[in-house]
Amino acid sequence: MSLIPEEYQIKNLINQDTYLVNGELKQWTGQTTPVFSTISSTEKYTPTLLGSIPFMAEKEAAEVVEAANGAYNKGQGLWPTMKVVDRIKCMENFVKQMKETREEVVKLLMWEIGKNLGDSQKEFDRTVEYIYDTIASYKELNGRSSHFEKVQGVNAMIRRGPLGVVLCLGPYNYPLNETFSLLIPALIMGNTVIFKPAKHGVLCISPLLEAFRSSFPKGVINIVYGRGREVASPIMKSGKIDVLALIGNSKSAIALQDQHPNKNRLRLILGLEAKNPAIILPDADLDLAIQECIAGSLSFNGQRCTALKVLYVHESIVEEFNKRFSEKVDGLIFGNPWEKGASLTPLPETEKPNYIQGLIDDATSKGAKVLNEKGGKHTENYIFPAVLYPVNKNMRVYHEEQFGPVVPIISFKDIDEPLEDMAESNYGQQVSLFGKDIKTIAPLIDALVNLVCRVNLNSSCQRGPDAFPFTGRKDSAVGTLSIPDALRSFSIRTFVASKDIDYNNEILQELLNSKESNFINTDYIL
Repeated sequence: MSLIPEEYQIKNLINQDTYLVNGELKQWTGQTTPVFSTISSTEKYTPTLLGSIPFMAEKEAAEVVEAANGAYNKGQGLWPTMKVVDRIKCMENFVKQMKETREEVVKLLMWEIGKNLGDSQKEFDRTVEYIYDTIASYKELNGRSSHFEKVQGVNAMIRRGPLGVVLCLGPYNYPLNETFSLLIPALIMGNTVIFKPAKHGVLCISPLLEAFRSSFPKGVINIVYGRGREVASPIMKSGKIDVLALIGNSKSAIALQDQHPNKNRLRLILGLEAKNPAIILPDADLDLAIQECIAGSLSFNGQRCTALKVLYVHESIVEEFNKRFSEKVDGLIFGNPWEKGASLTPLPETEKPNYIQGLIDDATSKGAKVLNEKGGKHTENYIFPAVLYPVNKNMRVYHEEQFGPVVPIISFKDIDEPLEDMAESNYGQQVSLFGKDIKTIAPLIDALVNLVCRVNLNSSCQRGPDAFPFTGRKDSAVGTLSIPDALRSFSIRTFVASKDIDYNNEILQELLNSKESNFINTDYIL
């Protein structure tokens, strides 16, 4: 490890030999799967062995389903009936312990998925902030519900209640932040959860297992490992999952839905593919547009659902844009995640360089050119971003979500061209719009908000701030995952009603005074 700075070295293999089920870190003695990093720790390139994880199957799937259902216990379990203030205390205890793992988790994020040091630190810190903001939002939501409403002679206390058992599957590109944007609201709203980490970024969960175990009642959070078809499929086939919460690929989401025997009872919360475009108008500030399009298309090597996946540039400026954009791309520095200035880092998926090369070959065979000098150059664990122009609808890169370092550019003469493409697209998450003239921008905004769910004016597409709604149209999402929206997505409105007569009112008053019910109360949490 002499090539790696000491503070970033993985000095001991992380062999994850336990899994969390029913409040116990249970020992695993069965088959394991090695975990490799595409980052080399030696001068001559070779993947680095980081450790191993359990290879689980149907038996363990049944075990966690039983644990989660037992903890929910038909809505009578300790967790779903617990006072809000006590669930919040559990979550506060968890995040307190989580903060102590920062250095270890950040190091594993770099090694496992190749995310650079700054972005890995940001992901951890943003996740901690997300948990605190979720707690604050839940307090506010609870406060607004802590009263009786009287309508047409009926008194009602309306709150949000849990949905049941949640299967949570997060993505490899944000194995902490986006996974926890599902996990945390699901838990705090009183659901019990089965969580399977993604295929990459799996070991970064290991430092948090004890915090999960000690912070929540047994069976509330259960963590299993393995391939989706071996573990997630039998979990869904059990029919005992109430919510499928997944950020990832639509094919996986559809396959899992199809395996549930009672689809009508299955709630879906999905973050799926996107093909977010940028539209650069003739009067755009080119310096700003190029800067934002570089960040939007190639931040974390383009491995983000919110990445800019295609750039539409007006024909009057496309030559100048392409020249300057390509020069900027070639100026980006490739290196290991901890190296200063490295914005391009090793790809965690060993097959991704060949996939990107396939997109490049297909596009160039159909008339596109690689505009930048370094475009498509391979190393053992990377392929340098290729800027492709002109791209047309016959090319794979036009249709497929590349999720990697290749940037297709299309010129347009009439604004109806990109608008028509967006309307025909299967996706509808976000768009970036670059321009200045309000007479042009105003009607464009009015049209774009009906095609996507976020229009970014003179800036790249992104998820945050987490208080803003994060969702998509068509095949891009089901449900909304801002902090307040996520609390609603993982719950359902439920209420107690009684006719406004003395007999009932005396009972309600006694319930309030006695504090015997966790549901019927007007406590305010500061």
